Amino acid sequence: MTLVQLEYIVAVDTYRSFVGAAEKCFVTQPTLSMQVQKLEEMLNVKIFDRSKQPIIPTEIGAQIIEQARLVLQESHKIKEIISSQQQDVVGELKVGIIPTVAPYLLPRVIAAMMEKYPDLKLLIWEYTTEDIIHHLKTGILDCGILATPLGDGAVEEAPLYYENFVTYISKNSKLYKKKTIDADDLEDENIWLLNEGHCMRSQVLNICRSTKQNRLQGLTYNTGSVETLIRMVDMNNGATLLPELALEELSNKQLSKVRYFKSPEPVREISLVTHKNFIKKRMLNALREEILAVIPKTMRQKKKKDIVGI
Repeated sequence: MTLVQLEYIVAVDTYRSFVGAAEKCFVTQPTLSMQVQKLEEMLNVKIFDRSKQPIIPTEIGAQIIEQARLVLQESHKIKEIISSQQQDVVGELKVGIIPTVAPYLLPRVIAAMMEKYPDLKLLIWEYTTEDIIHHLKTGILDCGILATPLGDGAVEEAPLYYENFVTYISKNSKLYKKKTIDADDLEDENIWLLNEGHCMRSQVLNICRSTKQNRLQGLTYNTGSVETLIRMVDMNNGATLLPELALEELSNKQLSKVRYFKSPEPVREISLVTHKNFIKKRMLNALREEILAVIPKTMRQKKKKDIVGI
């Protein structure tokens, strides 16, 4: 049994295809298939049910693959030990980030990371929370930047900052004259929402408490963009909720439509999330330091704030 064989069966399980796994492992499909077959012959079990499309592991195969992931994670710690002694931040870090955080955080962080750590390769994808958690568990991602708490025992959460939700209100709204608002004020407003699958949608609904008035009559508009929500309010009235970091992208005219909530203000907790067996600690710490360097100090504390559940 070799580590390469274990990498191959994990790849097949991840991508549910021998062809896809071979591409990701940079080998030919016959080479990968032969090594998987050799492992099955040595163990005298079938790891994959090849009659199904996409390919799925057998019952015992699933257990073997789970153990293979643990073995590979432990083996990778050898490189991490060497890296820690060298005091260098080198290697590849695969990061998943939710779309309602990415455009307001990453532009500030990436340039600093690239300049400070030239030997670090960052691979970044925008995914929903559900996809990030799945990819952390299967090893496709090293870490995620997303809203928490998640309540998932398979991952570890390290809070970074606490970002206020603010309201963005049409000038035609009766709330426009208010300096601050509370959640009850939104009950009669038509609220523009992100589409299903975005954790911020769930958080907004939790703040508003009711979905009765959260849709303009006769219209359902599905979007994954905070910028689109802003434009819908600008052009079609109603209201929406925004993450506070998005305010830096607004014009002075648009800022006049922003209203903060009364204390305790609803916030979302943004965390660095990793699998429990994550090993690239030095790279993760470097990423954390650069994120905290661009986050206002007021966002690093959660006193007098109400963390909204997902």
